[in-house]
Amino acid sequence: MAEPIVELQHVYFSYDRVPVLEDVSITVHDRDFLSIIGPNGGGKTTILKILCGLLTPQQGMVRVFQTTPARARHRIGYLPQHLVFDHDFPIRIIDVVLMGRLGRTGLGHSYTSADHGIAERVLALVGLSDLKHRTIADLSGGQRQRVLIARALATEPQLLLLDEPVSSIDTQWQNTLYQLLNELNTRIAIVLVTHDISVVSTYIDKIACVNKKLFFHGSKKEGIQKLAELYECPVQILTHSPTTPAHDEHTHD
Repeated sequence: MAEPIVELQHVYFSYDRVPVLEDVSITVHDRDFLSIIGPNGGGKTTILKILCGLLTPQQGMVRVFQTTPARARHRIGYLPQHLVFDHDFPIRIIDVVLMGRLGRTGLGHSYTSADHGIAERVLALVGLSDLKHRTIADLSGGQRQRVLIARALATEPQLLLLDEPVSSIDTQWQNTLYQLLNELNTRIAIVLVTHDISVVSTYIDKIACVNKKLFFHGSKKEGIQKLAELYECPVQILTHSPTTPAHDEHTHD
């Protein structure tokens, strides 16, 4: 098997001496589709921030594309769970998406025609081409989320990290997003964080169950069977057809 593109080995992290991750080891290979699941405060978002180089663990080793996360950042697309910005700031949607190209062009450089072409293409993927000249203040919460997804895709990442990407998005566009991710996964690796496991669909092949410690890391089929044993909270499973909206929901206590 080829070398993993992501390696976390025996990672520990604390906020103000409060442990969030304890001895967590996860690997991701090219074209993996991994969902990290677990309860609030279990460390899921912290893992993504470590992979982006935004946080440094107190102990353990982290490698992304065989180098440090900071050096691999231009190869990563990242959608944070919460992005604080002034919704009334007069910036056009196309300009928000073009910001995803800054890792390629660098600050102070003009966007090229290729950059604009990529921004147009990813806006089409998320269904917002007709609104590209509108300002971010004109959009609904779900539309803003789709703009931020487009910005992450504009980086042309080899690794896509998504933290609760379906928040504020209506059911129709959730299904469209899953199908888009499935198509992207034929070329790149995706790590998807979620609070429950409603996004564990037919498209995801591996899961990591994290609640400070790593309880399971492997195939979705094996992991789902163990979830009720590993967590003292309800677990919801939402299955999808690749071409139809979500149709089946089960709850395990």
